[in-house]
Amino acid sequence: MDDQYLDAFIRESEEAITDLNNSLLDLESDPDDQAAMDQIFRTAHTLKGNFGAMGFEDASDLAHAIEDLLDAMRQDEMAVTPERMDLIFAGVDMIEVIVREIESEGESTTDTDEMVAQLRAVMEESDFDSESGETPDPAVAGGAGDPDGASGAGAGSGDTDAGAADGADDAAVEAFDVSAGDADGRVVRADVSVGEGDMLGVDAMLALDRITATFDLLDADPDREAIEDGEFEDTFALALDAPDADAAAAELDAIGAVESADVVDATDALGGGDEGDAGENDADDGGVGSDATGSPDPAGDAPQAASGDDDGASVDEIKSVRVDVDQLDDLHGLVEQLVTSRIKLRRAVETDDLAGASENLNELDKITANLQNTVMDMRLIPLKKVVGKFPRMVRDLSRELDKDVEFTIEGEDIELDRTILTEISDPLMHIIRNSLDHGIEAPAEREAAGKDPTGQVELRASRERDHVIIEVEDDGAGLDVEAIERKAIEKGVRSSDEIEAMSDSAVYDLVFHPGFSTADEVTDTSGRGVGMDVVHDTVTQLDGSVSVDSTPGEGTTVSLRLPVTMAIVKVLFVEVGDEEYGVPLKNVDEITRTSAIKQINGNDVIKHNDDIYPVVDLAERFDVPGTHATADADAEGAETAATDGGEPTDATGDPADATGEAVDSTDESAEAADGQVERGAAGAVAGAGSDAAAGAVDAAGPGGDEGMLVRIRESERQVALRCDAVNSQEEVVVKPLEGILSGTPGLSGTAVLGDGNIVHILDVVTL
Repeated sequence: MDDQYLDAFIRESEEAITDLNNSLLDLESDPDDQAAMDQIFRTAHTLKGNFGAMGFEDASDLAHAIEDLLDAMRQDEMAVTPERMDLIFAGVDMIEVIVREIESEGESTTDTDEMVAQLRAVMEESDFDSESGETPDPAVAGGAGDPDGASGAGAGSGDTDAGAADGADDAAVEAFDVSAGDADGRVVRADVSVGEGDMLGVDAMLALDRITATFDLLDADPDREAIEDGEFEDTFALALDAPDADAAAAELDAIGAVESADVVDATDALGGGDEGDAGENDADDGGVGSDATGSPDPAGDAPQAASGDDDGASVDEIKSVRVDVDQLDDLHGLVEQLVTSRIKLRRAVETDDLAGASENLNELDKITANLQNTVMDMRLIPLKKVVGKFPRMVRDLSRELDKDVEFTIEGEDIELDRTILTEISDPLMHIIRNSLDHGIEAPAEREAAGKDPTGQVELRASRERDHVIIEVEDDGAGLDVEAIERKAIEKGVRSSDEIEAMSDSAVYDLVFHPGFSTADEVTDTSGRGVGMDVVHDTVTQLDGSVSVDSTPGEGTTVSLRLPVTMAIVKVLFVEVGDEEYGVPLKNVDEITRTSAIKQINGNDVIKHNDDIYPVVDLAERFDVPGTHATADADAEGAETAATDGGEPTDATGDPADATGEAVDSTDESAEAADGQVERGAAGAVAGAGSDAAAGAVDAAGPGGDEGMLVRIRESERQVALRCDAVNSQEEVVVKPLEGILSGTPGLSGTAVLGDGNIVHILDVVTL
């Protein structure tokens, strides 16, 4: 089997399964939701056809059994009950397992016979309405006359014409095995078109169900089974028992799946007929009887194109993206410019035209920047690619926990880089599971507290410049601060004195500590203390942040702040001994000399706007040999600080520098407004956050033995990094650390420079 076709089949099946799950959830919450039922049939029919076309007959039979059970529910022969929906969901889960096996092994070994037998057995429970015990009213069974119910291209069908009775001739009835006596009213012929879509059979099936809910179907050409499998060209013909041609035309015009229909009265062309046969015609060769409540048998395995929006979701890596044609055109245009620029640059070099080469390099820089932006945009995928599977998970888990939960999603069209989207799938799942298990109370407990017995869990996503904010909020019991404090002391995470000095928000952050859990017992859902620490680690590795806010008795909100894309990062290169490190430029707020260092209680710090920033010496942190000697100075400073009662001094212990002028972060030579940095000897120019190259700079020099300080933005971490020199800034492709190096404190990844050297990129949060 061609791998290309198999891969397309896998991707389409994944999307169809997610779409089917979500439509089934809509149907379960509202059994009268005709739009959900229509979508379910489209998707189930697609799965059945695709499995059959690819030769996976067992999976096709399973999808067929699910489709038939749903059809019985649609015809009101069975009620939509939680037990029956559980069985249908179990069948969908088995289909998902089969798809996974096909993806990994090329075939499936799952035995579907037992599941198919269970589905068929449920269909044998009752052939009548489950509540009244009577055959359902045909007018109810198909939702007749609903102009908006069909899932075609839109409401209304376009061109539907009714002809007079005397306009009919033998050609109008020659394909039908009917007589005038078969009808209580008039025998009407309708030639119906459902357009040229990829799912003719599904659209035709929907149209048939709607029209036969109002009028008896006397015969069809081709037969109904063939029509529902899409085995017709352009149009199919129906013989209907209707009051007149105009009534049939009006009904067809109200069906969205119908694109056009030509309707004529064929009664006179049929002649008399046996009145005693009226209403008893059971067509041969697969023909359809006149009972509009009969359950059609949508058999056959005609291949159909998979439907469903681009909201397939899986915890597996997202292996494909859909790209807009305009983006491909832009990419093609940029490649053409790139080729032209390369030729011009080579010609300038060959002719020693340095001015021309410089101009061509500037042009090349613009082209590559546009190329980079276009490619990065092509990697963006809507959040719904991941969160599409969450409603089903919430449904199953809330039933397992005996809780009533309403789950809503807002902002699912917000886009993120493919890599980030893949990585946050599991963390988001952990957060939602915690909300259900620990946050939302049992219905009785909620009622006792004056709350709605149905809990609310909402996932919201929004865009803030170059970041996406994802929040998971519940209206549950909230976090128990005292319980967290007790557990933190009990596990040795914090001391009693430390806990007492912590704010509530700082206490909440303790839930991200490895192995931390306040659950009294371990369940299959949670309680082992693994999950929230994984959330924190994963988000941090993605260069994001996570926080918790909670109000006791009202609920909890977990917020994730993530970069839209992370592949290319602008970094500031700093020198430490013979080593070079990269600091993400968006984390940098200011660069200054080490002469700004003061000491408090023996610790190096700097001041900025009355805030104290501890100094982290990169040479000591990474044990880099051959760096500036700080031991003696630190010892002397600590001694001086002790004699001065801990008052801030400079690194020499004297409140003034060598020139006698006081030095702190408010000195004009060291001060820089937010968003500005100073320039090192190599001419580094940096801007705060994502606004690169923002601000005036001071020729501070490389630092020499004195060294330099890189102050980190307060929103990231209130700290200053000490290095020997600040070299330059550059855009690099950051590769995350993998294997045993993954999660190394202080390092987020590596980058390969143009000269082939490898540079470590610092993680300022965990440094």
